[in-house]
Amino acid sequence: MSRRGEFKLISDVFAPLATGFDGALGLKDDAALLTPGSGAQYVTTVDAMVAGVHFIGDEPAARIGQKLLRVNLSDLAAMGAAPVGYLLTLALPVEIGDDWLANFAAGLHLDQQQFDICLMGGDTVSTPGPLTLTLTAIGSVPRGRSLQRNAAQPGDDLYVSGTLGDAALGLKAVQGELPVPLVDEDRAWFIERYQLPQPRLALGQSLIGLAHAAMDISDGLIADLGHMAVASEVSLRIEHAGLPLSTAARHVVDEVPDLIETVLTGGDDYELVFSAPEESRDQISALSAEMDIPLTCIGGVKPGQGVYLFDKSGEIVNLSKSGWTHF
Repeated sequence: MSRRGEFKLISDVFAPLATGFDGALGLKDDAALLTPGSGAQYVTTVDAMVAGVHFIGDEPAARIGQKLLRVNLSDLAAMGAAPVGYLLTLALPVEIGDDWLANFAAGLHLDQQQFDICLMGGDTVSTPGPLTLTLTAIGSVPRGRSLQRNAAQPGDDLYVSGTLGDAALGLKAVQGELPVPLVDEDRAWFIERYQLPQPRLALGQSLIGLAHAAMDISDGLIADLGHMAVASEVSLRIEHAGLPLSTAARHVVDEVPDLIETVLTGGDDYELVFSAPEESRDQISALSAEMDIPLTCIGGVKPGQGVYLFDKSGEIVNLSKSGWTHF
């Protein structure tokens, strides 16, 4: 595949993405400059995506760029941070050419406009292995006010934004592993949710002072709640009947009830799960209406340890796995 040299690639394709952030220095220096705002703290996060592991590899390059940025923005959202900028590292195999890179950058440009963020710098290298993309996002939060996963308190309600399981079902759909025929509308919904997560940035910032603990769901609801339970030294109780499912997911689960395990453990939701005191219920309901985002109470926080899922009769539901893991 045709590909221009490294420095021409940076100047032609990626330097325009740094427009609007003076500290990026036009991507002509070895590092970027950051000046923290008064009374602010920086929040930093990094995620890598590897072809064949985190994405199939045949998705549109623009969608891959958008997903790479959005999964990092979801981490910022979970801490209540506003985006500041991001660093990008690309390990490119020989088959990745100029056209792919231009489309990849076009996807980033679209999301930079939507989420008010700019490229600050990065690195490009060649690799004999699979395409590997790494992005470090930087956000800003008022000093001492960040949302964290270690602050859930007994007596809190437990909420989740949006709907669960669509992305995991989307992955199964593109792999041909869903044991249910799909109408075109449901298939398109699942695939979009898998390829194009929606980082809840405005919601995360609005939860500061309202929620006690928060995190995003990347490895699956059960696994990520396990991280919150350990960090907060509490137990989390989930009511099966209260789980928010999209219409498409409800169609599939009604047809094959065992797929509820995929919904709960498949990962890639990138919704926010958070705990909040009972006295916040009215404010959370109002916030849900204002932002037009479902905020569903799925259970509560109790003393003890662990994560427990209860069915309609109050019996504990046992799952064969808790969620996605690399190792």
